[in-house]
Amino acid sequence: MTAVDRDPNWTLDRTHLTSSGEVRWAVFGPADAPPLVLVHGTPFSSYVWRDPARALAGRHRVYVWDLPGYGVSEKRADQDLSLDAQARVLTELLDHWGLAGDAPGAEPAVVAHDFGGCVALRAHLLHGARYSRLALVDAVAVAPWGSPTYRLLGEHADVFRQLPDDLHEALVHRYLASASHQGLHPVLHDRLVAPWLGEAGRDSFYRQIEQNDQRFTDDIQVRYGELELPVLVCWGAEDTWIPVARAHELAALIPGSQLCVIEGAGHLVQEDAPAALTAVLDRFLAPRLPDRT
Repeated sequence: MTAVDRDPNWTLDRTHLTSSGEVRWAVFGPADAPPLVLVHGTPFSSYVWRDPARALAGRHRVYVWDLPGYGVSEKRADQDLSLDAQARVLTELLDHWGLAGDAPGAEPAVVAHDFGGCVALRAHLLHGARYSRLALVDAVAVAPWGSPTYRLLGEHADVFRQLPDDLHEALVHRYLASASHQGLHPVLHDRLVAPWLGEAGRDSFYRQIEQNDQRFTDDIQVRYGELELPVLVCWGAEDTWIPVARAHELAALIPGSQLCVIEGAGHLVQEDAPAALTAVLDRFLAPRLPDRT
């Protein structure tokens, strides 16, 4: 069982209006430190990055955000929540944060989890986003992906939207529980489920699944050999959502990439092994850090 909620006051105190709605975000760490952007996946939010974000902020300027339709960011009925829309939003945010220019040190390192991996890869390969280095954590990047449950929810989203509130909540609880190998503390579990409750949350939960499919990785997977920046592929050994075999496939497609498998962790490695993941990321990011002593 993972520890109880270690940061109950996690708050995204800033907003930016993007092409897919208003996004809530926050930043931690010294203003002159190397920039680092953390991207979450589905059905999560920036909250899953709270431990690594706080730890890495000692030597980085860490940017976190809830994707449109997720967490505390805007949810609305006509929202484009597709993986390509999220990739465009990431490029917009990098520009808003002043991380898209040509100035030395402006290009951020990016760490992306789950389908955040596809978002970061699409932003880089298709939308011109530039990074100093990229870490892909249990990432949606290599076909095939999408569990039978995920596909069922997407194919019958209109039916599942009609579930009574208590059955929808039970479904989301059970679905999220399967992301952890260690097991989620009830307080933490409730915090992760909360954004998907209520009419807007329920609608967004099924919409984001309905709008995403394998075509968003199919059209970039053939281009992974073009990646010229340092890349880390990091995976939970016990991931039942995206088996660790995908980590080896992905690493083989990216020239010069590093591969790290974290034992005892499932898909939600930030919760199952936060210290181990932070240590791996710190080592990967360290080569570009100046001496700040």
